[in-house]
Amino acid sequence: MENLKITLIQPNIIWEDIQGNLEKYLDMISNLEPTDVIVLPEMFTTGFSMAPEKLKETTNGNSVGWMKEMAAQTDAAIVGSLIIEEEGKIYNRAVWVYPDQTIRTYDKRHLFSMGGEHNHYSRGNKKLILEFRGWRFCPLICYDLRFPVWSRNTEKYDVLIFMANWPSPRHHVWKNLLTTRAIENQSYCVGVNRIGTDGGGINYLGDSTLISPKGFGDFLGETETSRTFSISYSELHQFRENFSLLDDMDKFSILE
Repeated sequence: MENLKITLIQPNIIWEDIQGNLEKYLDMISNLEPTDVIVLPEMFTTGFSMAPEKLKETTNGNSVGWMKEMAAQTDAAIVGSLIIEEEGKIYNRAVWVYPDQTIRTYDKRHLFSMGGEHNHYSRGNKKLILEFRGWRFCPLICYDLRFPVWSRNTEKYDVLIFMANWPSPRHHVWKNLLTTRAIENQSYCVGVNRIGTDGGGINYLGDSTLISPKGFGDFLGETETSRTFSISYSELHQFRENFSLLDDMDKFSILE
């Protein structure tokens, strides 16, 4: 597919209210024009909660079931992160659902220790690269944004996605790092953040965005909203051919 449409959903997440949030997203998605990919923020059903024992679900649970219904109805892939339990461990897990309702998952590697996330969630150790409609995607989660080696484009993905609950005191970092990741990886870079104030009193300023491989993009501001961006496969790959910095990258190995 030459041109791909990506829709960013920027909500004011209702604190720890799974059903209330699903109803909110249903209203927001029902009003969308046709699109190819719908991106929701980190922990989109609960907010960034450190009470996973009462909020945890499984990939066979209600929220992922809702995602499957939305993907089938919209004929679009949908991705967001949720609190998921598997084999006795709890993860901050990104779930990507295809229109045929099959799923792929990524578990957040870099847990936000300053917020106690590492005390409640198990970290992932495997990067996910997936394909959809001829494009290659790499979905990551919030704090992962600060670690460039992990997001490094060694797999020649086309779109890097960050789902986040990124708080207002470090808002300028959010905007700067998203732009940097797009430039250094020669990829489109999507960042989806929430707005409002969570149950812990932490404030969020939104500014979800899609940044071009050349570092240009519009930020959505501080309102509950959605926006659809159209991206060009030929423009991306022509830019890489003309300015082939990915061929000159240093090599890194991540040691566990």
